[in-house]
Amino acid sequence: MTERIDCAVIGAGVVGLAIARELALAGREVLVLEAEHGIGEHTSSRNSEVIHAGIYYPKGSLKARFCVEGKRLLYDYCRDHGVPHSNCGKIVVASREEEIPAVLKYIPTAEASGVHDLRQLDLAEVREMEPHVKAVAAVLSPSTGIVDSHALMLAYQGDMENAGGVLVVRSPVLGGAVTGDGIRLDVGGDEPMSILCNTVVNSAGLTAPAVARSITGIPAETIPGQFYAKAHYYTLSGKPPFRRLIYPVGHGSWLGVHVTVDLAGQIRFGPDIEWVDGIDDTFDHSREPLFAEAIRRYWPDLPDGALQPGYTGIRPKISAKGEPPADFRIDGPKDHGVAGLVNLYGIESPGLTSSLAIAGYVGDLLAQG
Repeated sequence: MTERIDCAVIGAGVVGLAIARELALAGREVLVLEAEHGIGEHTSSRNSEVIHAGIYYPKGSLKARFCVEGKRLLYDYCRDHGVPHSNCGKIVVASREEEIPAVLKYIPTAEASGVHDLRQLDLAEVREMEPHVKAVAAVLSPSTGIVDSHALMLAYQGDMENAGGVLVVRSPVLGGAVTGDGIRLDVGGDEPMSILCNTVVNSAGLTAPAVARSITGIPAETIPGQFYAKAHYYTLSGKPPFRRLIYPVGHGSWLGVHVTVDLAGQIRFGPDIEWVDGIDDTFDHSREPLFAEAIRRYWPDLPDGALQPGYTGIRPKISAKGEPPADFRIDGPKDHGVAGLVNLYGIESPGLTSSLAIAGYVGDLLAQG
């Protein structure tokens, strides 16, 4: 027997939960299908937990648009809902003379996307703000911050459920089909079922392209490739030397091994980037010397043996190694021709920051039909 429902959201990461919340608050009947045992078990809980300012992304891109809008919405939401967060600020540093043009370029790039609070620091200011940092030039991003990502997801989930939405875990989408009466999803898990949906939002993160390919009737040419970039994070043993986030100059889509400070004041370093063939969260301990070398460019006093293995995460990429970094892809009916379907692809950083803005955009796409 196939059960009829209004709206299914596939994936209970931070973006899927934000979308489910948006739709439930709009009066939709919402069912969230999550393959894992709980919310946010992949990318959403294995990242830097940074509220990005929007200083890196090309003008007019979805990443730039949603990051800037999402940052504002996220700070307001966290304040209003008691989600732990801190507007701690970030310093982007050039540790070598040849990096100075790149670090200063962040200011006009940010301004082009509507971020007007970046400013160049003189070296005396850097020493006063972060005495342990070595830099030949630096830029301050005062609106960058950090957030407790799990608390944020719980808040989104609570709003969604209070509005009548339902989360079902251990319920992977195994396949489906576009029919003349809606979109059928075949769901596995402890209680396999088929559901016929008026609306489906594919927010499956790492597996979003695979989920789309499993649903007969979604044009194959509209589904991007699926690539994985693994990240390692190390924590610091000993007294924290920094109060703010410290970033080196980025390289392409990778922002380098940076410093983040969690809400307890503890330090972690990461991410690196390792292209892998699948979802693999094992920790490669051999990467410690590479981390130490990268960190000592801006913190020469890193003590030997101070780095402790932290965790790994996987970025959901839709561009392969060596290709230009892809923008977010949010495909509605006008893109693939399937009524009631939205596919989200390549929602990596700044997805957490952008989550509320993405949710509003998806809501508008579905309202347009």
